[in-house]
Amino acid sequence: MSQVGAGIGIANLPNQRHKIVAKRGANFTLMVCGESGLGKTTFINTLFTTAIKTPKTYKRRYNKTAEKTVEIEIIRAELEEKQFNVKLSVIDTPGFGDYTNNRDSWMPIVDFIDDQHESYMRQEHQPKRQELSDMRVHCCLYFIRPTGHTLKPLDIEVMKRLGTRVNLIPVIAKADTMTPTDLHKFKKRILEVIAAQNIQCYTFPLESDDEASTKRNMSIMAAMPFSIIGSTEDIQTPDGRVVKGRQYSWGIAEVENEDHCDFKKLRQLLIRTHMLDLISSTEETHYETYRHAQMETRKIGEPKVKTVTNPKWKEEEEALRKRFTEQVRLEENRFRSWEQQLIAERDRLNKDLEAEHSHIKALEAELESMQVGLSPKRK
Repeated sequence: MSQVGAGIGIANLPNQRHKIVAKRGANFTLMVCGESGLGKTTFINTLFTTAIKTPKTYKRRYNKTAEKTVEIEIIRAELEEKQFNVKLSVIDTPGFGDYTNNRDSWMPIVDFIDDQHESYMRQEHQPKRQELSDMRVHCCLYFIRPTGHTLKPLDIEVMKRLGTRVNLIPVIAKADTMTPTDLHKFKKRILEVIAAQNIQCYTFPLESDDEASTKRNMSIMAAMPFSIIGSTEDIQTPDGRVVKGRQYSWGIAEVENEDHCDFKKLRQLLIRTHMLDLISSTEETHYETYRHAQMETRKIGEPKVKTVTNPKWKEEEEALRKRFTEQVRLEENRFRSWEQQLIAERDRLNKDLEAEHSHIKALEAELESMQVGLSPKRK
């Protein structure tokens, strides 16, 4: 490799790239998945220090509907910091895990992630590709209920499916409800289950050119699964500091205190240090895996064959099938009744026809006898 003696400006390329990226901004799509009541909305508002999503009222939260549905809710916001814009999309999954029977409740979530890959792939095949709509999920935070035991079967099943499609980061919600000892044991059990079940979670390179960055990366990775506390309220501590946290009778649980929870490390991972890695790994790993799998089994331009596995669709399909079967049964009964009426009418008409035919025969015989009686006798 030849060295350039005098500076000709090659070293300014990163500065040019910085200007282009600063002008264009970035798109970041974050999915939060977990049961209701785990503080997902509060965490999002705390993470970005703004009211991105309005919390649900308690009456609406526990007002369950008859239909077992998992919805996909998209919240869009544009954040600006030091003249750099980020178009943020937050994907929420209300209804997930809220029922006794949660079979196939993860399918709308998995389908949504696959559909975004499919949509982007189809846009890439179009002649004009100047403005591509990109809603591919760059990161999924899976909220785990702080039971203190281990992962539930539903958690394992969902995390297995999500880990192969998206950058999955497990999160222990409401860490202030557990003691530090119990929280440490709970984390250890979760990691053991993740390893035993071969669940793929997001990882990033620990080594860096900077020793401080390497130590920071190792510290962040050691905290997974992240225990978090969410709060948008300002609390004044006994030493006069104003912090985000929750006030209890025994003291204050601070959101950004690393002795209380891992919120600060998770925010560093998502925003400050590894947002670009989350975006690039989605592009280079998860999207390419989906694209490769689809191009092996489909022709270019051929639509994707979708299987109806949504539990809501299954219930609707079953209801339609029952209604259709009932209508067919009623129509068959009506046609049988008509058939019986037509057969009875045919038999009646045949009998009437036979009677008329016999009557005509009798009249013909009578007429013939009369003609014989009236004819002159021969000599």
